[in-house]
Amino acid sequence: MANNLFRGILAFVTLLLVQILILDNLQISSYAVPFLYVLFILILPFETPGWLLLILAFILGFTMDMFEHTYGIHTAATVLMAWMRPGVLRLIAPQNGYAPNTEPRIYYYGFSWFLKYSVILVFVHHAFLFYFEVFTFHHFFSTFLRVLISASFTVLLVILSQFSVHKSKGVVRR
Repeated sequence: MANNLFRGILAFVTLLLVQILILDNLQISSYAVPFLYVLFILILPFETPGWLLLILAFILGFTMDMFEHTYGIHTAATVLMAWMRPGVLRLIAPQNGYAPNTEPRIYYYGFSWFLKYSVILVFVHHAFLFYFEVFTFHHFFSTFLRVLISASFTVLLVILSQFSVHKSKGVVRR
């Protein structure tokens, strides 16, 4: 329990520092804005209670808003993502369900499963974030292009993080 708590705090702080100190300072274009901090919500254990998931998402988003000076946009998008996570997990669950003591990671459920999982949730997060940021549908297609490019870039970083941080422990075949 204490080990999981320490790992969670370390992941939270590390992802925020990478986002704030590195990714926020990358000037790729206004269309490619990676938000790797959402990985924290993606990799939380399956057993995380819904109320805790929402509180952690609120704290994560609020912290991003404080550093970005965005006044609640990250908070709202991250809480929406966390609220949708249990439904997405049910939607893409393996036929026999999730194995006990596993986490939503590539090395437990494979690349295809993790790609579906991360694409859905990252797209929801980014769509809400960018459309809420412009607060109009007047520039619908340019905003949608920004959502697609940024979400793709974020998913790429999320996938790379799964391969770089965790050595494969074998995929659970269900």
